[in-house]
Amino acid sequence: MTENSRLAPGDTAPEFTLPDADGNEVSLSDYRGRKVIVYFYPAASTPGCTKQACDFRDNLAELNDAGLDVVGISPDKPAKLAKFRDKEELTFPLLSDPEKATLTAWGAFGEKKMYGKTVTGVIRSTFLVDEDGKIEVAQYNVRATGHVAKLRRDLSV
Repeated sequence: MTENSRLAPGDTAPEFTLPDADGNEVSLSDYRGRKVIVYFYPAASTPGCTKQACDFRDNLAELNDAGLDVVGISPDKPAKLAKFRDKEELTFPLLSDPEKATLTAWGAFGEKKMYGKTVTGVIRSTFLVDEDGKIEVAQYNVRATGHVAKLRRDLSV
């Protein structure tokens, strides 16, 4: 399997329409005119993904005040996302991509190193999409812990 093409600043963000935790469709185009952080994570309710989601939750007011919305995407089904959202009191959309089409289009699914082995899976990634749907920041292989704080520093939020 070859490495997926990765997105870079200036690229047009691949459009998506995916169901949220309640089964409602959410599209990237819904955010046109606002900046949005789109982050991809492997699995709801796992330790790293929970830490990352809670960090976004805990920093959401400051991010929103800076004009940034947040959307999380994983291969989990909506029912699992709803449990995760409710348990962790998450207040931003979690979207379901079980076919991994959006993950793949964004370069967030493919070969990665895990515990020294090459495996195929979700590559923890974060993007900032500008008001016109262009990639402003593209970060691959981010760490679950401390990532939101680093992102806030990078964006001066």
